[in-house]
Amino acid sequence: MSLFGNSHFGLPRMKPLSSKRTHIVSVLDIGSTKVVAMIGKLTPCKESQVLPGRTHTIEVIGIGHHRSRGIKSGVIADLDALESVIRLAVDAAERMAGLTVDSLIVNVSAGRLSSDVYTASIDLGGQEVEDNDLRKVLTAASLQSLKQERAVLHSLPTGYTLDGERGIRDPRGMFGELLGVEMHVVTSERQALKNLELAINRAHLSVEGMVATPYASGLAALVDDEVELGCAAIDMGGGTTTISVFAEGRLVHTDAIGLGGHHVTMDLARGLSTRIEDAERIKVVHGSSVATGADEREIVSIPPIGDDENDQPLQVPRSLVTRIVRARIEETLELIRDRIQKSGFSPVVGKRVVLTGGASQLTGLPDTARKILARNVRIGRPMGVSGLPPAAKGPAFSTAVGLMIYPQVADVETHAAHAGSGLLSGGGRVARVGRWIRESF
Repeated sequence: MSLFGNSHFGLPRMKPLSSKRTHIVSVLDIGSTKVVAMIGKLTPCKESQVLPGRTHTIEVIGIGHHRSRGIKSGVIADLDALESVIRLAVDAAERMAGLTVDSLIVNVSAGRLSSDVYTASIDLGGQEVEDNDLRKVLTAASLQSLKQERAVLHSLPTGYTLDGERGIRDPRGMFGELLGVEMHVVTSERQALKNLELAINRAHLSVEGMVATPYASGLAALVDDEVELGCAAIDMGGGTTTISVFAEGRLVHTDAIGLGGHHVTMDLARGLSTRIEDAERIKVVHGSSVATGADEREIVSIPPIGDDENDQPLQVPRSLVTRIVRARIEETLELIRDRIQKSGFSPVVGKRVVLTGGASQLTGLPDTARKILARNVRIGRPMGVSGLPPAAKGPAFSTAVGLMIYPQVADVETHAAHAGSGLLSGGGRVARVGRWIRESF
């Protein structure tokens, strides 16, 4: 019998956080380079003036991260390897927090993320706009986005119209004839999400919610003014680079390309004829996307690829390393620039770009990005979180922290009703116990 239900395709949806209660939230950031499990304590607070949508303060009480296995460019390549890494990361976070995790919020980079805008309108007959009218028009817009082969990750109203007047944020209490909405919908291929949920279920955990990686990293790294005025958050991971565009307080566009920091490492391994782990070390220690006058004089020692003791390390000028790194970084940034241009959101992004993700820490990257993207660039680190160890305060942990923030903003989304709550039949705890009994006896 198939593990997958064929009648229902609803994704698990987050319940809104109570503004009066403290919550424990567990998240899992599955990347091509590392897998991060984080457990946080969310305590109600006054809404932040600087950080958008924050209703709770976040204190990280448990964190575990492990080198990723079984993931290639964001896509699952080996279920067994991924399952064991998930177990190790979650186990480390549980031990640190002193509690057991049952379900997690997980990020999604795979499945060819797609970003579309749907519009819908309803007749008001000159009456006042009420909550019920908002529900009707939002449901009408989200129903258009339902496709058999794709699942809706996020469904966000970006603006309302009343009798053709645009740019209305909250039409409740206003009078009009025709109420319209523009809905930004982020979707992913169902099969990729099923495989992701399967890997987590095999580690005896369930999925509480799924969040697109670009949305999560943007939530962690952007300040209120950036989200309001328009800004692009570019998350440069190991295997993929994702783009999210925010404007007027909302996520308005997402995109992803299959290039990341690991491609720079592979270029160095090939170009310098050395092992992948040695190439990674050379990238971190000597790599830069900007050439300097000292590059020709500085010599880098390249360990040989074989095990022969007589093989001597190769001595090359640092300028060769820089040339290899720069070629791939420029290609990636040019692709990002073209994607933003093609999306039609270039005017919305304006002059603001925030870089996050592990690969954004490469020396010289902000300068190269400023030149190619022709915009102001800053490195974005996770903000407004306490309890992070020093090693986890950098841009590489933005997605994990963004997953922690997500439950605070999940209630702005509207989803068309589906039967069932899991991608897999038997995603719940009872079904998992049943499956364990069947497999074990």
